[in-house]
Amino acid sequence: MSYQALARKWRPKTFSELVGQEHVVTALTNALIRGRLHHAYLLTGTRGVGKTTIARILAKSLNCITNGVTATPCGTCAACTDIDAGRFVDLLELDAASNTGIDNMREILDNARYAPTVGRYKVYLIDEVHMLSKAAFNSMLKTLEEPPEHVKFVLATTDPQKIPVTVLSRCLQFNLKQLPRSLIAERLASILVAEDVAADLPALALVARAAHGSMRDALSLLDQAIAYGNGEVRDEVVRTMLGAVDTEYVYRIVGALDANDGQALLAEVDAMATRSIAFASALEELASLFHRVAIAQAVPEAAAAMDDSAQVSALAAKLAPEMVQLAYQICVQGRADLPLAPDEATGFSMTLLRLLAFEPVAPAATAATEPGAPPRRAAPAKPATSPTPAAASVAPIRPAAAPMDAAKPDAAPAAKPDAAPAAKSNAAAPDAVAQVPLPTDPADWPAFVAGLRLAPMAAQLAAQTELKSVTGNVVTLALPAAHKHLADRTYADRLKAALDHATGRRLMLAFEVGAPADASLAARKSREQAEQKAKTEEAFRSEPFVQDVLARFDAKIKPDSIKPVS
Repeated sequence: MSYQALARKWRPKTFSELVGQEHVVTALTNALIRGRLHHAYLLTGTRGVGKTTIARILAKSLNCITNGVTATPCGTCAACTDIDAGRFVDLLELDAASNTGIDNMREILDNARYAPTVGRYKVYLIDEVHMLSKAAFNSMLKTLEEPPEHVKFVLATTDPQKIPVTVLSRCLQFNLKQLPRSLIAERLASILVAEDVAADLPALALVARAAHGSMRDALSLLDQAIAYGNGEVRDEVVRTMLGAVDTEYVYRIVGALDANDGQALLAEVDAMATRSIAFASALEELASLFHRVAIAQAVPEAAAAMDDSAQVSALAAKLAPEMVQLAYQICVQGRADLPLAPDEATGFSMTLLRLLAFEPVAPAATAATEPGAPPRRAAPAKPATSPTPAAASVAPIRPAAAPMDAAKPDAAPAAKPDAAPAAKSNAAAPDAVAQVPLPTDPADWPAFVAGLRLAPMAAQLAAQTELKSVTGNVVTLALPAAHKHLADRTYADRLKAALDHATGRRLMLAFEVGAPADASLAARKSREQAEQKAKTEEAFRSEPFVQDVLARFDAKIKPDSIKPVS
C-alpha cells in the first residue's frame, strides 16, 4: 500500500477530533442538534486551519445514513466513507481560483435545482470564494439567499475583505483562528505516538513555531522532519532542516553587545553563515529574547515560567530597560529590511552593528561614555532634582556635536577638559554642552533662532515669530495670521525642545496669533532681500550701455528679469 501523507491521514473525521476551533464546533453542533441549520456558511481564516475539514464534517453530519442529521456522524456508512474519500456525488467541491467566471457559477446554480442523487442534502463547497468575478458573485446572490431546501452552501476564503457585502450579509460567518504553538505541539506529539516515531519535545516546539498557526503546515513539516531524521524527530536535525537558530547563539550575541565587542559579533555572523542558519530566523529569535527580557524587567514574576528564566533574569539585571526596548525595535526593523539588503548575511550583520552603534540616552545627557566601559549596562538612577526629562531618544554612543547649538557670537564657551570629572558626577549639571541665555530684546531674537537646528517646519515657525516678552519661563511670541497654520502642536513642541536644550531651562511657549511680527527672522530676511534687489536694479539702470539701449529703442526694463551676478 502506498504511503499517505500525515496531513491527509490525520485529517479530523468528526467535530470531536477537531482542535483549536471550539467556537465554530460549538455553534455547528448546537445547530445540528436543534435543527436550526442555515443555508449558507462562510468560513474564513489562514491556510491549514480547518476550513475544508469543517465543511466535509458538516456534509457527513447532514448525510450520515446511520445516524441521520446529527453532530456525531458514524464515519462507517457509505455516505461518510465516500465523503472522506472525496467521491460523494452530492458534495460538490469547487475551486474558485480555477473557476472564476459566470458560466461556471451558472452551471452550479442550474444543478442546484435538482434533488440530491444519493444523499439527504446537496452541499456546495466553494474554496477561495473571493477569487470569483463580480459577475459570478451577482449571479449567485438570489440562489444564495433563497436556495432549495435540499441545498447547503459552504464558502471558504483566506481573504474575506474581497467578498462583496451583499454576499456576506447572506451567510453565517465563522472566523477560524490560527492554532497556538502549544496546541500544535501537543497534537504532533500524539500523532507521533500513534505512528510509533521517536521525537524530542524541543523539536516538536520548533516545528510548531515554524507552522505559524497552520496544522496542515505543521504536519507537512513533520513529514519532512521524519524523512530527514531517518525515522526520528530530533532537535538538532530539525534545527538543521529549518535553519533555526540555536539559542546559545542568541545569548552569545547579546553578551557581545553587552561587552561592546564588535569582533565577537562579526565572528558569530561568520559562524552562522558557515552552518547555513537562516538569518531571518536569527533576528526573530533575537527579538523574541529581548521581548522576554522586557517582560522580566516589567513583571519579574512572569520570568519564572520561561524555559530560559535563568539567562533571561541575568540579562534583565544587566541591561537598561531603554536599551532593551531600542534593541527590540532595531531587530524588528532589521527583519523587515532583510529582503532589501544585498544579501541576508550583510543585512544581519548590519542590524548587529546598529545594535552596537546606538544606545538610548536622555535628550540633555551628552556626557561621553568612557572608552573602556561597556555602554549597555543599566545606568544608575538620576537624582530626583534633575531637570532632564525621563524620555529616551536615540543617540550615537561616541561623543558627537550637540544636536542644537546657539550661533550667537557671545555664546558661553564649551566646558574645558579639566572640568570633565565634575560633569560625570551625579551632583553636577546634567548638560555638558555650552548654553546661552534666552534673549529678552526682540532685536536679538532673529539671530538667536537662526542658530537653532530645527526640522524644516519648526524652523519656519521660529523664523516667522517675533519675541514679545519673557516672563519667568513663559516666552510669548507673535505670529502673523498668514502663518497661523505653523502654530501646530508638533512644530511648537520641537521649537520648545530646541529652546530648552540651548538655554538649559524648561520654557513654556505662548503664541499671539495675528499680531504683527516685523522683527522676525523672516521679516528681516525679506527686508534685506528687498534692499538687495533695489540696489541691484539701481546698479543695472545706471549702466551706460543699458541707458543707451533705453534711449535708442524706447525700451522698458522688466524688473523681475534683473538678477544679481553670483
